[in-house]
Amino acid sequence: MGKRTIIGIAAVAVLCFGLTGCAASSGSGAGSPSPVGAWGSQTEGQPNLEFVDDGTVHGSDGCNRLTGSWEQDGDTVKMPALASTMMFCEGVDDWLKGAASATISGTTMTISNADGATIGTLASDAK
Repeated sequence: MGKRTIIGIAAVAVLCFGLTGCAASSGSGAGSPSPVGAWGSQTEGQPNLEFVDDGTVHGSDGCNRLTGSWEQDGDTVKMPALASTMMFCEGVDDWLKGAASATISGTTMTISNADGATIGTLASDAK
């Protein structure tokens, strides 16, 4: 093997290891639990969210419809801006409209507001 061949192989190996290291630390959520699927109860008056693999999320706070987008950053699911209808429903706790992020542990999704405070949990509908 010539000196150029060895240098070429070494350069390719360094490039491959470098790209692998970047991919592993990109925060894409690889290895983290996926939020895709239904969370919460489909019973009327109960909060629920459905995360679709195309990056959209929709559901209800128990009264109002919610819709928006989501992205996974490591163990955190970010929901930058959920839009909501503005109906009045007496006796419904509409805490879910304040959702900004979530984490998943087993079959429980813990929802946090924009300040990072936990505002509630949703159980997996199928996990």
